Amino acid sequence: MALVSFGGPAAYAFALLHGAGNGIVTIAKGTLPLALFGAAGYGRRIGWLNAPARVLQAAAPLIFGAALTAWGLSAIWLTAGIGVASFVALLALRRT
Repeated sequence: MALVSFGGPAAYAFALLHGAGNGIVTIAKGTLPLALFGAAGYGRRIGWLNAPARVLQAAAPLIFGAALTAWGLSAIWLTAGIGVASFVALLALRRT
């Protein structure tokens, strides 16, 4: 939307903000479990926390390819629905 509204210069802002966000996520994924659970068993805990995401990242191209084969371009609605569901799940989280 920003690219359509503001043109090419918005791409620079997007690239900078996207890169900064990825950097923060990387740091948080490494330090937050350490701060919450301590150093004992850190490697095992990180493995268990990251395993579902890694399995789904590996399976995503296969699943989306099967959806494209079955539904054609309507499979994009699957991607949009998953994105909306993840956004709703994020909104449902409560701060303690």
